[in-house]
Amino acid sequence: GFVVGHAGLYQALAMFAVAYFIIGMTVLSVCAIATNGALDAGGAYYMISRALGPEFGGSIGIMFFLANVCGSALYVLGLVEAVVDSFGIPPGQKVGTGVHVLPQSYWYELLYGTVLLALCLLVCLVGASIYAKATFLIFLIVVGVLGTILVSFFATRPLGVPIRLPYFNGSETDNGSFTGFSLTTLRNNLGGGYGVDYTTGQMMSFSSVFAVMFNGCTGIMAGSNMSGDLKRPSYSIPRGTISAVLFTYLVYNLLAFLMCATCDRTLLQKDYGFLRDISIFPPLVTVGIYAATLSAAMSNLIGASRILYALARDDLFGRALALAKKTSANGNPVMAVILSWLVVQLVLFSGKLNTIAGVVTTFFLLVYATVNLACLALEWASAPNFRPTFRYFTWHTCLLGIAGCCVMMFLISPVSASASLGFLLILLLALHYLSPSSTWGYISQALIFHQVRKYLLMLDVRKDHVKFWRPQMLLMVQNPRGSSRLIDFVNDLKKSGLYVLGHVELQDLDTLPSDPLQPQQDSWLSLVDKLNVKAFVSLTLAPSVRHGVRQLLFTSGLGGMRPNTLVLGFYDDAAPQESLARHPAFTSAREDVPLGFPPLRAPAAPKLLSAREYVGIVADALKMLRNVLLARDLESLDKAWELRRAASPPPAIHVWPVNLLRPDSARYADTCSLFLLQMACVLNMARAWRRARLRLFLCVEAGAMPHAQEEKLRQLLKDLRIQAQIQLVPWDAVTRLHWQTRRGPLGGPLEEEEEEGAVNFPANTTQVSDEYVCAANKLVLEQSPAPAVRFLYLPRPPADTGLYPLYLHQLELLTRGLGPTVLVHGVSAVTSTQL
Repeated sequence: GFVVGHAGLYQALAMFAVAYFIIGMTVLSVCAIATNGALDAGGAYYMISRALGPEFGGSIGIMFFLANVCGSALYVLGLVEAVVDSFGIPPGQKVGTGVHVLPQSYWYELLYGTVLLALCLLVCLVGASIYAKATFLIFLIVVGVLGTILVSFFATRPLGVPIRLPYFNGSETDNGSFTGFSLTTLRNNLGGGYGVDYTTGQMMSFSSVFAVMFNGCTGIMAGSNMSGDLKRPSYSIPRGTISAVLFTYLVYNLLAFLMCATCDRTLLQKDYGFLRDISIFPPLVTVGIYAATLSAAMSNLIGASRILYALARDDLFGRALALAKKTSANGNPVMAVILSWLVVQLVLFSGKLNTIAGVVTTFFLLVYATVNLACLALEWASAPNFRPTFRYFTWHTCLLGIAGCCVMMFLISPVSASASLGFLLILLLALHYLSPSSTWGYISQALIFHQVRKYLLMLDVRKDHVKFWRPQMLLMVQNPRGSSRLIDFVNDLKKSGLYVLGHVELQDLDTLPSDPLQPQQDSWLSLVDKLNVKAFVSLTLAPSVRHGVRQLLFTSGLGGMRPNTLVLGFYDDAAPQESLARHPAFTSAREDVPLGFPPLRAPAAPKLLSAREYVGIVADALKMLRNVLLARDLESLDKAWELRRAASPPPAIHVWPVNLLRPDSARYADTCSLFLLQMACVLNMARAWRRARLRLFLCVEAGAMPHAQEEKLRQLLKDLRIQAQIQLVPWDAVTRLHWQTRRGPLGGPLEEEEEEGAVNFPANTTQVSDEYVCAANKLVLEQSPAPAVRFLYLPRPPADTGLYPLYLHQLELLTRGLGPTVLVHGVSAVTSTQL
């Protein structure tokens, strides 16, 4: 009567249609989730948390708990209103007459509500079985009352109904009319006629009436809230929920039409208990109202307790809800019931039914939207295990349900909707950072997988272009205990590209009972998390390190995301040093180093890799057209100290884009030199290295027009948009040592024999002496101030594998004592001057 009296028949039917459209879409989602596996206690909370993860589940669980708590208080207040209307002393009278004996005031009505809530508490404390029996009895009563009401519309003759207006002095009355079926009455009630609600004194509107009306439709979750107490929830919830929705929708529409055709607007707006006045048996209507509201109050109270119990059992809020875990001998969560009852009692202090109706509706709409979101996410994730037996839903119904809930939330009360979303966001963030990890499975991972797979298929390597090139690194790590700073450094060097930590385990799977890499995977992933590097982990078994690296170069990555650059630590005789325990990620948090990594190799212990095999790995990578970086002494790089130094002078990055081991063929614009420049520039672009300054060293000889060379190099840097300081370095004294000790060329001109980007190795046309290499090392070392890191040109390994030890020996001499140094050899074009 309240809805039809204020909104009229047309708008009332529209409200029912909108409300049940939202509810219908949500019911389809509930049925789909409920039939996709075993349901436990918690209803909608359990569905959402297991579908969307603990953050969404916990936050929506709290919101749903509050919605049920407020809903229970709402129905108790409605029942108090009905009791006072039937048995209360009329306003303005001090002494009651007949059955009107109950005093009316805020405190008296609070007392009545407390007594009625205590009755609900007693039923809920006994357990779900007595509640089920009580609700079935109430259902029979309500059906009987509904039958008498429908008969009364036809059997009762037209009559006038005196109405006492409680907000006046009590002596003033108004008159409503029951006209029987009348076309005139129907016409008068078709349109809206919003007036003042006599219980609150507030002017009604479409949104406020819809808020009150929608609370009569929220019982769709009553069955799912009892999921832990149902024998076959996957069977009962879909059938019971859909039946209830269809039945109530038809009843509401039928009652709306009958009321509009038989009752004038005054009666509908100013006497919400008018059905008693027109009934053929008025006491039965009173009993039906009491039974229906009491059932709804109990339903919300027991639903709230089950949600609270499920939240407590999942330990999302730690000790805060520990008390709610306690149950009786038959499994009834008595402490959750008592705590829910206490919260409902607090809400009763609001005093007026329509005051909290908007908040309750907003909370329920938010929960319904999230249920639809959970089903939508499961459908979009396309996981093979999402196979609900209820198939009458699509992602379109989920999306329509979400949109309807969100629109109605803001139409009803923008302030309540905004506050609810803000509260939800706070809970989400709190649970994300404070709650323990769960084993429920995260729908976000399934959605990410689905999208990543789709976009990887769209990433076509045939459309690669040099101007969009980025480094995709494969860093080989023998033991993370001695490589933490190198792992950190390569993370800065990747520039939003792929980063893979590779490791080779020297074992034979044929001789093992199971894969030994699986237990190690968690340790490596924990390491990635603790060091906060954006890297993947790729482990392999192989008979030798060289074979393992080949495997990883061939198989790491997927589609267009494959490593194009191999990074190795330097091969020397230095004993590995423990650096992981000193890393800030562990020292600041006072946490132990992740278990699963063996102790570092003792200084006297043999190496797992020979010098010849190490150089062979470099040669293999170049054959496979992978760029190669060799990192020496990176564990001595204290990045935090270097980058916190005083602004004057800022830390420097020294770049030597000339092949110091081939002084007779030194050039600055070959592919390898440009790649070296690119890598130094990429490091400088990383956030942690932006204060650093690039210093580019141009080695010049007397009579070689150094200024022309400098200008040419400066123009190249300008074209490449690289900001660097160029420093001329005379090296006549160094090259003189080379020419004095050179044995003589074995082939033709060097520049013709070195083919840039060729797979074949250049001929061994030159050999440099240790004296020359030591002089080149001294030349690099003398350039002051000392930089944070140096980038040097890495020459190709010789074609003759017998010269591999000599090649490695020369690299060791060249980089000895230089501190953090990266030797770079590039085989692919990586720079572009195009837009």
